Amino acid sequence: MIKNIFDSSVSDEIINRINNLSPQSVALWGKMNVSQMLAHCNVTYEMIYDDKHPKPKGLMRFILKTFVKKVVVGEKGFGKGKPTAPQFIINDEKDFETERVRLIDHINKTQQLGESDFDKRESHSFGVLSTKEWNNMFYKHLDHHLNQFGV
Repeated sequence: MIKNIFDSSVSDEIINRINNLSPQSVALWGKMNVSQMLAHCNVTYEMIYDDKHPKPKGLMRFILKTFVKKVVVGEKGFGKGKPTAPQFIINDEKDFETERVRLIDHINKTQQLGESDFDKRESHSFGVLSTKEWNNMFYKHLDHHLNQFGV
């Protein structure tokens, strides 16, 4: 069972895990450093709150909704070393503290908006999602990458 990120105690737990990271934290797997991972996790929220990433169209939108959506919003966790969408790939160096604060602010904003704000809300890539699907996507992604860095 996936924890409910809209529950303040779960959001607080995730934020505490983020606060246990440091610029020196080392990944147990993968290619990103800790600052890049935080920036990577921020992309999910940028797609909701910022107009920074163009929405996929046509064939790409069909592929995302038909094949990728189930993996991202379903109950099963993410495996290690799986491919990621191009907009989630962070190759440049990022400032740890800036990305950490941004991620915590995004989590707090999402938690404060609450489940009702996300019920039947349209996702950037997957169309309309249920509250449960939003929760699965948020929690699974954060948990996966925090586990990647041992927190």
